[in-house]
Amino acid sequence: MADQFETFKLGNFKLKSGGEIPDAYIAYKTFGDPSLPAIIYPSWYSGAISDNFWLIGEDKTLNPKKYFIIVTALFGNGQSSSPSNMPSLRPFPDVLFYDNVKAQHTLVTKHLGITHARAVLGWSMGAGQTYQWATQYPEFMDIVVPFCGSAKTSLHNQVFLEGVKSGLFAAKGTSSAGISKGEIRATGAEYRGFTEEEKNNGLKALGRVYAGWGFSQAFYREKLYEKVLGFKDLEDFMVNFWEKWACSKDPENMLVMAHTWQAGDCSQQEPYNGDFAEAMQGIKAKALILPGQTDLYFPPEDSEIEVANMKPGIGELQIWPSIWGHWAGGPGDSKEDLKWLDDKLRYFFEKHKDTLSEKVGSLTL
Repeated sequence: MADQFETFKLGNFKLKSGGEIPDAYIAYKTFGDPSLPAIIYPSWYSGAISDNFWLIGEDKTLNPKKYFIIVTALFGNGQSSSPSNMPSLRPFPDVLFYDNVKAQHTLVTKHLGITHARAVLGWSMGAGQTYQWATQYPEFMDIVVPFCGSAKTSLHNQVFLEGVKSGLFAAKGTSSAGISKGEIRATGAEYRGFTEEEKNNGLKALGRVYAGWGFSQAFYREKLYEKVLGFKDLEDFMVNFWEKWACSKDPENMLVMAHTWQAGDCSQQEPYNGDFAEAMQGIKAKALILPGQTDLYFPPEDSEIEVANMKPGIGELQIWPSIWGHWAGGPGDSKEDLKWLDDKLRYFFEKHKDTLSEKVGSLTL
């Protein structure tokens, strides 16, 4: 079933910030035989493990008959260690992409016995984790495909996320302490969670903030929310798509993941020490970078900078010709965009079939 997954215990998990998640665990689900070449496919902001399934199937490039596919869940998504399933841990510590990928690496190597992956790929925050994998463990995979995401969260994207955070904070009478920071609390005041009323109001606000960013201007202009998604008008879309999505989430989970996203920067680790160009040059896997032409979070210009800083022959940029904005890359609502993505994956996997490592999956050939 879609909601079934496994967990792997990580013990007291040390974070890059110096904090710790006690008795931490990572949630995951696998498809295919472990002897096949491995593909690591991390989740995205708010996404459950099952929200990645749309790109997996015997008729798709991510074919479980050909690959051992590992879908991993972000800390804070409600399945891996999160505020919603660790109520005694308040406030929940700050988690970075670095921490998530360290946990994923522990899972795939220590528990699943994988020594090398064919590919790492993902959408949105999944793309951020893909870049993190490519720089944190650059020898581990042959191919990376980040789509509709970035190696470093841009200033403009950080500003957008301040709106997301502030919608939640305002509902309980607080405000943001700044970029990659939590809420402002009175000196000496203890952290408190959300009441049910605050939770409902804050998540509705979050959904409406998101509504202006998830899809493009052209998507709204062409009224694809009516013509394709079947909503009767704009307010129906706001209430029964955006508010419905947001209100199905936990506000503290959303804040944990928002911090991970807002602080995203794969150069903030050894040996790059904040040198973004050096981090991009540290990527050794063949990289297919797929930004959306109308993505308001991750515009193609940012991806062009990333590829320009990679070593020659590493990065290939193809811009997604879609008016679905960020949603072109998932979660499968646009069938044309799903086909475009699957075709690009098939092309790139075939193009670099000669890079298939001698070590695939958990077996040595």
